[in-house]
Formats: sequence, C-alpha cells, structure tokens
Amino acid sequence: MKHPRLANIDLSLELPDKDAYEEKLDKAQLRLLRLQQRYYQENKRAIIVFEGWDAAGKGGAIRRLTEQIDPRGIHVWPIGPPSAEEQGRHYLYRFWKKLPSAGTWAIFDRSWYGRVLVERVDKLATKGEWKRAYGEIAEFEKMLIDDGVALVKLFLHISKKEQLRRFHERRKNPYKRWKITAEDWRNRRKWSEYEKAIDDMFRETSTRKAPWTPISGERKWYARTAVCRAVADALEKCLKHSKT
Repeated sequence: MKHPRLANIDLSLELPDKDAYEEKLDKAQLRLLRLQQRYYQENKRAIIVFEGWDAAGKGGAIRRLTEQIDPRGIHVWPIGPPSAEEQGRHYLYRFWKKLPSAGTWAIFDRSWYGRVLVERVDKLATKGEWKRAYGEIAEFEKMLIDDGVALVKLFLHISKKEQLRRFHERRKNPYKRWKITAEDWRNRRKWSEYEKAIDDMFRETSTRKAPWTPISGERKWYARTAVCRAVADALEKCLKHSKT
C-alpha cells in the first residue's frame, strides 16, 4: 500500500472565498450530523485521531467538526503528557480508558502516536521502545477495527514558514497567547527530526484498514472543510463495509 509523505502534500490548496468556505462547511457538517445519528441508532463506535504540527489548526478543525453534532454523543480528549500514575504503566493504558461506548465517537487531539513522535524526538522513549511501538500500535488499531470501531486518522501539515507566522500571531494576540509555550519553540528547533519521525510513522502505520489522511493546513478555510469531508467520507465507508 502506498503511504503518505510530507513532501507530497500540496500546501497550495485553498478555497476561493468565504462564501465557498461556508457552503462546503455547511454541507459537510450536515453529513456529519446525519452520520452521528446513524452511528447512535446502530450502536456503532468511531475514533477520530488528530495529529499534526504545533499551530497546524487541529483545535479549529475539531471545533468545526463538532459544531453541529449532538455533544452528548462525542467526547474530545486533549492528550498531554502522561500523569505520574500513567507513566508507571504501558503507554497505551491511558487510551484504553478513553475508548468510546456504543453509539458514540471519541476524538483524540493527539494520541498514542506521541510514542513515535514527541517521545522519540525528545528521547523520552528508547530507540527500542519507539521502534517496537509501530507493531504495538498496528495491533492495537487492528483489534479496535476488528471489534467494529471506525478509525479515522488525520495529520494536519503546514510549512515551517507558516508555523512561524502563526507563532508570532499568537504571541501578539492576548486572546491566543495562552496557546504558545516555550515547548512549542523547542519543538520547532527540531523540525527536521520531526519530519523524519512523521514520514517513518506514515510508512509504518498507514495500513489499508487504518490509513493516514494528510490534510493541508496552510489555509485554514480549506483545512477545516477538508477535515470534515474526510471524516464524513471515512465514517460512511465504514458503515458500508459493516453491511457487507
């Protein structure tokens, strides 16, 4: 199976104007609402995983993804560093506790892929641990899919130049300043290391049943509509396959 690569993601994609953005977003959100109703009625579960660069627009995309659907049927999990209790257990332990119940969706703002991204780059895991994690993650996801869970994995990509522009924008805006931290600047200095880790992640974990869908995040209007469409497409596909 052909896997994504950062170099092949077209960052020039954009929408012509705000009217086009709102029209595409409305259509995609209506599809998501109808899909949520079907998943609830059929006791189906879905997991939507978001990964991407700092300031790539994951939060904004998640807000548009969930804007028109029933909040009682979803749970958004923002994933940060593990707690002291979690550090003493297998790294997948804390995600087991967050898996969706029948008829609901779980959205992960970052995920178990931290093992092969930030933990790899920052040397919080040994080379043996993060290399072994590819197989562990593949087995974990296969188990979920075999159990009937619809799994959608999205990666939001932006250029290094655009990330810098957004960092400065956040630093200057008092309502966004909380979003930028010293850790974001440290991560940026390791850009090339993250590029290698991301491409390795794509190669090792993008499978036929659990593919990675890369999204160009360079233009926010395009990214938000692309995310909503990609999720709707994947969830519809999973429903069709469950009928066969």
